[in-house]
Amino acid sequence: MSKPSVAEVRAGGQPAGIKERTNEEHWAGRLYMRDLSPYVSTVFVRLGVPPNPITYLMMVFGVLSGVVVAFGGLWSAILAAVFIQIYLLLDCSDGEVARYTGRTSVAGIYLDRIGHYVSEIALLIGLGLRAQGEFEPGGWVVLAMAAALGVALIKAETDNVVVARAKAGLPEQITDEAMRPRSSGLSLARRLASALMVHRVVQAVELSFLVVVAAVVDLLLGDLLATRVLVVACAFIGVLMSIAHFVSVVASRRLE
Repeated sequence: MSKPSVAEVRAGGQPAGIKERTNEEHWAGRLYMRDLSPYVSTVFVRLGVPPNPITYLMMVFGVLSGVVVAFGGLWSAILAAVFIQIYLLLDCSDGEVARYTGRTSVAGIYLDRIGHYVSEIALLIGLGLRAQGEFEPGGWVVLAMAAALGVALIKAETDNVVVARAKAGLPEQITDEAMRPRSSGLSLARRLASALMVHRVVQAVELSFLVVVAAVVDLLLGDLLATRVLVVACAFIGVLMSIAHFVSVVASRRLE
Protein backbone atom coordinates (compact mmCIF):
# COMPACT_ATOMS: atom_id res chain seq x y z
CA MET A 1 0.00 0.00 0.00
CA SER A 2 1.28 3.45 -0.93
CA LYS A 3 2.48 5.60 1.98
CA PRO A 4 2.91 9.07 0.46
CA SER A 5 4.01 11.96 2.60
CA VAL A 6 1.83 14.99 3.32
CA ALA A 7 4.14 17.06 1.12
CA GLU A 8 3.66 14.64 -1.80
CA VAL A 9 -0.13 14.67 -1.45
CA ARG A 10 -0.12 18.46 -1.16
CA ALA A 11 2.00 18.77 -4.32
CA GLY A 12 -0.19 16.37 -6.30
CA GLY A 13 -3.53 17.40 -4.85
CA GLN A 14 -3.07 21.17 -4.86
CA PRO A 15 -1.75 22.21 -8.27
CA ALA A 16 -0.57 25.76 -8.83
CA GLY A 17 -3.40 28.28 -8.93
CA ILE A 18 -5.96 26.19 -7.08
CA LYS A 19 -6.42 28.83 -4.39
CA GLU A 20 -6.94 31.54 -6.99
CA ARG A 21 -9.81 29.82 -8.84
CA THR A 22 -12.54 32.39 -9.52
CA ASN A 23 -15.89 31.46 -7.94
CA GLU A 24 -14.54 28.03 -7.00
CA GLU A 25 -12.28 28.47 -4.01
CA HIS A 26 -13.86 29.65 -0.76
CA TRP A 27 -12.01 32.32 1.23
CA ALA A 28 -11.78 29.90 4.17
CA GLY A 29 -10.05 27.40 1.88
CA ARG A 30 -7.48 29.99 0.89
CA LEU A 31 -7.07 31.29 4.43
CA TYR A 32 -6.62 28.06 6.39
CA MET A 33 -8.41 24.94 5.15
CA ARG A 34 -6.08 24.23 2.23
CA ASP A 35 -3.24 24.22 4.76
CA LEU A 36 -5.01 21.59 6.87
CA SER A 37 -6.68 19.42 4.25
CA PRO A 38 -3.54 17.66 2.90
CA TYR A 39 -3.10 15.98 6.29
CA VAL A 40 -6.59 14.46 6.05
CA SER A 41 -6.17 13.73 2.33
CA THR A 42 -2.96 11.85 3.09
CA VAL A 43 -4.82 9.61 5.54
CA PHE A 44 -7.47 8.86 2.92
CA VAL A 45 -4.82 8.09 0.28
CA ARG A 46 -2.92 5.79 2.63
CA LEU A 47 -6.15 3.95 3.49
CA GLY A 48 -7.03 3.63 -0.19
CA VAL A 49 -10.30 5.56 0.15
CA PRO A 50 -11.60 6.71 -3.28
CA PRO A 51 -12.66 10.35 -3.68
CA ASN A 52 -16.40 9.78 -4.17
CA PRO A 53 -17.03 8.27 -0.70
CA ILE A 54 -15.31 11.34 0.74
CA THR A 55 -17.79 13.51 -1.15
CA TYR A 56 -20.68 11.46 0.25
CA LEU A 57 -19.24 11.98 3.72
CA MET A 58 -19.08 15.71 2.99
CA MET A 59 -22.82 15.62 2.20
CA VAL A 60 -23.53 13.79 5.45
CA PHE A 61 -21.86 16.46 7.57
CA GLY A 62 -23.54 19.22 5.57
CA VAL A 63 -26.99 17.72 6.15
CA LEU A 64 -26.19 16.95 9.80
CA SER A 65 -25.43 20.63 10.35
CA GLY A 66 -29.00 21.44 9.33
CA VAL A 67 -30.45 18.68 11.50
CA VAL A 68 -28.46 19.72 14.55
CA VAL A 69 -29.14 23.45 14.25
CA ALA A 70 -32.90 22.82 14.21
CA PHE A 71 -32.85 21.70 17.85
CA GLY A 72 -32.10 25.20 19.11
CA GLY A 73 -29.79 26.36 21.86
CA LEU A 74 -26.23 27.63 21.79
CA TRP A 75 -24.52 24.24 21.78
CA SER A 76 -26.49 23.02 18.75
CA ALA A 77 -25.41 26.17 16.87
CA ILE A 78 -21.76 25.57 17.81
CA LEU A 79 -21.96 21.89 16.82
CA ALA A 80 -23.55 22.84 13.48
CA ALA A 81 -20.69 25.29 12.84
CA VAL A 82 -18.18 22.52 13.63
CA PHE A 83 -19.95 20.18 11.21
CA ILE A 84 -19.76 22.86 8.49
CA GLN A 85 -16.02 23.14 9.07
CA ILE A 86 -15.72 19.36 8.61
CA TYR A 87 -17.89 19.67 5.50
CA LEU A 88 -15.49 22.30 4.13
CA LEU A 89 -12.47 20.17 5.03
CA LEU A 90 -13.90 17.16 3.19
CA ASP A 91 -14.83 19.39 0.26
CA CYS A 92 -11.14 20.27 -0.07
CA SER A 93 -9.99 16.72 0.55
CA ASP A 94 -12.10 14.86 -2.01
CA GLY A 95 -10.62 16.88 -4.87
CA GLU A 96 -7.11 16.53 -3.52
CA VAL A 97 -7.44 12.76 -3.29
CA ALA A 98 -8.92 12.64 -6.79
CA ARG A 99 -6.10 14.69 -8.29
CA TYR A 100 -3.32 12.88 -6.41
CA THR A 101 -4.61 9.42 -7.33
CA GLY A 102 -5.63 10.37 -10.86
CA ARG A 103 -9.25 9.47 -10.14
CA THR A 104 -10.96 12.69 -11.15
CA SER A 105 -14.29 11.98 -12.84
CA VAL A 106 -17.46 13.55 -14.15
CA ALA A 107 -19.37 11.67 -11.44
CA GLY A 108 -17.14 13.21 -8.78
CA ILE A 109 -17.77 16.74 -10.08
CA TYR A 110 -21.50 16.04 -10.17
CA LEU A 111 -21.57 14.69 -6.62
CA ASP A 112 -19.59 17.67 -5.38
CA ARG A 113 -22.06 20.13 -6.90
CA ILE A 114 -25.06 18.23 -5.52
CA GLY A 115 -23.37 18.12 -2.13
CA HIS A 116 -23.26 21.91 -2.01
CA TYR A 117 -26.93 22.18 -3.00
CA VAL A 118 -28.09 19.70 -0.39
CA SER A 119 -25.92 20.98 2.45
CA GLU A 120 -26.78 24.66 2.11
CA ILE A 121 -30.48 23.91 1.70
CA ALA A 122 -30.43 21.66 4.78
CA LEU A 123 -28.75 24.33 6.91
CA LEU A 124 -31.30 26.98 5.90
CA ILE A 125 -34.30 24.74 6.55
CA GLY A 126 -32.80 23.73 9.90
CA LEU A 127 -32.44 27.42 10.71
CA GLY A 128 -36.12 27.92 9.89
CA LEU A 129 -37.15 25.15 12.28
CA ARG A 130 -34.90 26.71 14.91
CA ALA A 131 -36.64 30.08 14.42
CA GLN A 132 -40.04 28.39 14.55
CA GLY A 133 -39.19 27.07 17.99
CA GLU A 134 -40.74 23.67 17.34
CA PHE A 135 -40.67 20.87 14.81
CA GLU A 136 -43.84 22.08 13.12
CA PRO A 137 -44.46 23.87 9.82
CA GLY A 138 -44.96 27.61 10.13
CA GLY A 139 -44.09 31.02 8.77
CA TRP A 140 -40.43 30.90 9.79
CA VAL A 141 -39.95 27.57 8.05
CA VAL A 142 -41.59 28.99 4.92
CA LEU A 143 -39.24 31.99 4.98
CA ALA A 144 -36.25 29.65 5.37
CA MET A 145 -37.49 27.55 2.45
CA ALA A 146 -37.73 30.72 0.35
CA ALA A 147 -34.11 31.43 1.22
CA ALA A 148 -33.16 27.84 0.34
CA LEU A 149 -34.96 28.13 -2.99
CA GLY A 150 -33.06 31.34 -3.72
CA VAL A 151 -29.74 29.66 -2.92
CA ALA A 152 -30.61 26.68 -5.12
CA LEU A 153 -31.59 28.99 -7.99
CA ILE A 154 -28.32 30.93 -7.73
CA LYS A 155 -26.36 27.68 -7.99
CA ALA A 156 -28.57 26.42 -10.82
CA GLU A 157 -28.13 29.68 -12.72
CA THR A 158 -24.36 29.36 -12.41
CA ASP A 159 -24.26 25.68 -13.35
CA ASN A 160 -26.60 26.12 -16.32
CA VAL A 161 -24.25 28.64 -17.89
CA VAL A 162 -21.79 25.75 -18.27
CA VAL A 163 -24.58 23.45 -19.52
CA ALA A 164 -25.79 26.00 -22.08
CA ARG A 165 -22.27 26.67 -23.35
CA ALA A 166 -21.54 22.94 -23.63
CA LYS A 167 -24.76 22.33 -25.60
CA ALA A 168 -23.84 25.18 -27.92
CA GLY A 169 -20.34 23.79 -28.44
CA LEU A 170 -18.65 26.69 -26.63
CA PRO A 171 -15.65 26.27 -24.30
CA GLU A 172 -16.38 25.99 -20.58
CA GLN A 173 -13.85 28.66 -19.62
CA ILE A 174 -15.33 32.16 -19.35
CA THR A 175 -13.19 35.29 -19.31
CA ASP A 176 -13.59 37.97 -16.68
CA GLU A 177 -14.58 40.39 -19.42
CA ALA A 178 -17.43 38.12 -20.55
CA MET A 179 -18.77 37.96 -17.00
CA ARG A 180 -19.24 41.72 -16.81
CA PRO A 181 -22.74 43.01 -17.70
CA ARG A 182 -22.94 45.06 -20.90
CA SER A 183 -24.69 47.88 -19.06
CA SER A 184 -22.39 50.16 -17.06
CA GLY A 185 -25.11 50.55 -14.44
CA LEU A 186 -25.49 46.79 -13.99
CA SER A 187 -21.72 46.41 -13.96
CA LEU A 188 -21.47 48.97 -11.14
CA ALA A 189 -24.26 47.23 -9.21
CA ARG A 190 -22.48 43.89 -9.63
CA ARG A 191 -19.20 45.32 -8.32
CA LEU A 192 -20.99 46.93 -5.39
CA ALA A 193 -22.78 43.71 -4.46
CA SER A 194 -19.49 41.83 -4.73
CA ALA A 195 -17.74 44.38 -2.50
CA LEU A 196 -20.49 44.24 0.15
CA MET A 197 -20.47 40.40 -0.02
CA VAL A 198 -24.11 40.19 1.09
CA HIS A 199 -24.46 36.96 -0.90
CA ARG A 200 -22.16 35.24 1.58
CA VAL A 201 -24.81 35.49 4.30
CA VAL A 202 -26.64 32.53 2.74
CA GLN A 203 -23.52 30.43 2.14
CA ALA A 204 -22.90 27.55 4.54
CA VAL A 205 -19.64 28.65 6.20
CA GLU A 206 -20.65 32.26 6.81
CA LEU A 207 -24.21 31.32 7.75
CA SER A 208 -22.99 28.81 10.35
CA PHE A 209 -20.97 31.58 12.02
CA LEU A 210 -23.98 33.91 11.96
CA VAL A 211 -26.15 31.19 13.50
CA VAL A 212 -23.72 31.00 16.44
CA VAL A 213 -23.79 34.79 16.85
CA ALA A 214 -27.60 34.77 16.74
CA ALA A 215 -27.70 31.95 19.29
CA VAL A 216 -25.53 33.97 21.68
CA VAL A 217 -27.81 37.00 21.30
CA ASP A 218 -30.90 34.83 21.77
CA LEU A 219 -29.39 33.41 24.96
CA LEU A 220 -28.76 36.91 26.31
CA LEU A 221 -32.23 38.17 25.37
CA GLY A 222 -34.08 35.01 26.33
CA ASP A 223 -35.98 34.74 23.06
CA LEU A 224 -35.53 33.88 19.35
CA LEU A 225 -35.41 37.44 18.00
CA ALA A 226 -31.86 37.28 16.61
CA THR A 227 -32.44 33.93 14.89
CA ARG A 228 -35.67 35.18 13.37
CA VAL A 229 -33.99 38.36 12.11
CA LEU A 230 -31.35 36.14 10.52
CA VAL A 231 -34.05 34.06 8.79
CA VAL A 232 -35.68 37.20 7.39
CA ALA A 233 -32.29 38.44 6.17
CA CYS A 234 -31.56 35.08 4.51
CA ALA A 235 -34.95 35.02 2.77
CA PHE A 236 -34.54 38.57 1.50
CA ILE A 237 -30.97 38.04 0.32
CA GLY A 238 -31.66 34.61 -1.19
CA VAL A 239 -34.61 35.78 -3.27
CA LEU A 240 -33.04 39.12 -4.23
CA MET A 241 -29.68 37.61 -5.19
CA SER A 242 -31.28 34.85 -7.28
CA ILE A 243 -33.04 37.51 -9.36
CA ALA A 244 -29.97 39.76 -9.51
CA HIS A 245 -27.72 36.86 -10.51
CA PHE A 246 -30.10 35.83 -13.30
CA VAL A 247 -30.11 39.40 -14.64
CA SER A 248 -26.31 39.51 -14.38
CA VAL A 249 -25.96 36.31 -16.42
CA VAL A 250 -28.33 37.25 -19.26
CA ALA A 251 -26.99 40.82 -19.39
CA SER A 252 -23.37 39.61 -19.75
CA ARG A 253 -21.54 37.75 -22.53
CA ARG A 254 -21.40 34.48 -20.60
CA LEU A 255 -23.89 32.89 -23.01
CA GLU A 256 -22.02 33.92 -26.15
